[in-house]
Amino acid sequence: MNMDDEKVIARDRMRFIRNSRSAVLCYFGILFDVFYFVNLYQSDVGTYYYNYNIGLSVIYNLLFLLIVFLCSEGVKNYVTSYSYALIVAGVMQFVRITQIPMKAHNAMVMVNGAETKVMGDGQFMWQCIFLVVSGVLLLASALINIKKSTELNAHLKELEAKKA
Repeated sequence: MNMDDEKVIARDRMRFIRNSRSAVLCYFGILFDVFYFVNLYQSDVGTYYYNYNIGLSVIYNLLFLLIVFLCSEGVKNYVTSYSYALIVAGVMQFVRITQIPMKAHNAMVMVNGAETKVMGDGQFMWQCIFLVVSGVLLLASALINIKKSTELNAHLKELEAKKA
């Protein structure tokens, strides 16, 4: 068996097995988002976090979890359109750094008569790491699925051409 035969067999196997690599990357992207919001929501400095931004953040996180989980199911079946939703979700993870984490990191509040930084450097660093890792994992999942689904679709067209 030569290399071309092995490639054909590998592509043919994709018809019967799921794209688990992309799905697992989605799950890890969700996990790092969970690390982010657990780290964020445990913060309680003065009354800084008691506003509508946290409410919107909670709603966004719920939607994020739902959408990325649904996308993980779609990429298991090599559906390319879910990859585009994952790309948007991944990019949004980078954008989120500029919202609550960066604003809280730059904010000061009065606590017991002393001015206190809302989010310290260490927590801000972890918040950024969690969001960046989550975004990178989602982008990697999307790119892997696009590549694999393109290969599978080309293989299926070849099989159809051979039948005709």
